[in-house]
Amino acid sequence: MNKYVIKRIGLAIVTLVIISLITFFAMNAIPGGPFDTEKATSPEVKAVLEKRYNLDKPIVEQYFIYMGNLLHGDWGVSIKTGRDIWQTMSTSFSISAKLGGMALLISVIFGVVLGSIAALTRNKWPDRLIVFFTTLMTAMPSFVLATLLLYLFCIKLGWIQVWSAHSHNYLLPVISLALYPMAYITRLTKTSMLDALGQDYVRTARAKGVSQAKVIFKHTLRNALIPVVTYVGPEIAYIITGSMVVENIFTIGGLGQKFVTSIYNRDYTMIMATTMFLAIIMVIANLLTDIAYKCIDPRINLE
Repeated sequence: MNKYVIKRIGLAIVTLVIISLITFFAMNAIPGGPFDTEKATSPEVKAVLEKRYNLDKPIVEQYFIYMGNLLHGDWGVSIKTGRDIWQTMSTSFSISAKLGGMALLISVIFGVVLGSIAALTRNKWPDRLIVFFTTLMTAMPSFVLATLLLYLFCIKLGWIQVWSAHSHNYLLPVISLALYPMAYITRLTKTSMLDALGQDYVRTARAKGVSQAKVIFKHTLRNALIPVVTYVGPEIAYIITGSMVVENIFTIGGLGQKFVTSIYNRDYTMIMATTMFLAIIMVIANLLTDIAYKCIDPRINLE
């Protein structure tokens, strides 16, 4: 296990370096710059600004300067606002993490429960109802669902207040983020449960007179969770950092919205910081997923 973890950490570092290279050079390859705005900037002012943010240096040197600062814990300052990026990200991430955490919890709990019910009531009306619902949710993009919910409950009916920094109304954003992964987890759980229910060890347990509850929870569900964990691992990083489109629809000042705004503004330092931060979360989530395999099924060899 220790050897495997060390190996994965090494691969994670290589992955982060590759992501930083692709993001940095692709970002700088796009025509234009952070100081090219509708209001013309004088060449003198532009030269001073480029020197302040090291944009006057060769692009390779800019990359090594940035990565050197990042390795020392310096995420830099925003080119557009001049604010410390780490403070901005930590504040925004707390909102995204709360929103995503609630959505993830709901999607996992309801997905596993509904998937188990669908597997145990195969070809009966609960199964057909759950399959219809999950098919509908997987076919509907989150931004479409978010727009419909916002229009119906906030604008048309006025039952729920639009999200703001003061109201902290997370209900509609959480539903928008949770329904698609919940539907996908439901389908994964059902398929895995049906496969596990047909295995020899389940038939043997039933032949020995093991109770139905013990067969389901100890023998069937535990083994059926491995594909679910495979999906939930990367989904943790995606959903906790927040859906960028959903955050923009509900005007939530989360990390996803900051990332989208930084692209619009060509805020190079903010683009790099948010990309690297999200990449680190994704790498950690995948590592924890692999370790979770061993906890669920000790027979799995990670070496």
